[in-house]
Amino acid sequence: MSDATRSAVPTVRRLRREAWGFAVGSLCFLVAAFPFYARWLGPVGVNATFVVGSVFFTLAAFIQLRLSGRHIPRRGTNRADVWDWWAAAVQFGGTILFNISTTAALAAAILDPTYVGAGWKPDAWGSIAFLAASAFAMVATARRGELWDTDARTWHGTWLNMLGSIFFGASAIGAYVIPETGSLLSLLWANLGTLLGALCFLVAALLSRRTIPKG
Repeated sequence: MSDATRSAVPTVRRLRREAWGFAVGSLCFLVAAFPFYARWLGPVGVNATFVVGSVFFTLAAFIQLRLSGRHIPRRGTNRADVWDWWAAAVQFGGTILFNISTTAALAAAILDPTYVGAGWKPDAWGSIAFLAASAFAMVATARRGELWDTDARTWHGTWLNMLGSIFFGASAIGAYVIPETGSLLSLLWANLGTLLGALCFLVAALLSRRTIPKG
């Protein structure tokens, strides 16, 4: 193994951990969005699954933000890396918001399982952060040849993440509680948006996995 390859191995390992973190988190959200899963485990179990998924999302987002080669933008940083960093930073913030909302939903399920219903749905602020991060990532992907790692962004991954963010946003809208009736605006999209969004994130994560070079 050459010196250059040896020095790159830790970064590649972290890239793999990032991909698997997003994959596990997405799988948790995907499974928890299925109605039969909610009926099987009940409100507490399904909300606990969302909490676990949000933790994996946050860990993966933190790794992505702190990857070797990625620095806080400063004077002289090229445009691609600036947008790449902001995409990772805003996404990390969005996962924190999901940590808060999933934990709140779990606490509510423990106190009153009948009130929570099928489980957590994407909150508006976290969904907006994911949409913004996906938009920033698209700008970075357009100049991927200038990135610190040219494989850090790919068009298929960027579009899948954007589509997933749109579905999460649709779920957040569907989960809006109408004050007059106390019912969801759209139960169908509240569940389907979460499921489809998680599926998009899962596929994007699996396609972004890296292999560790062998000497």
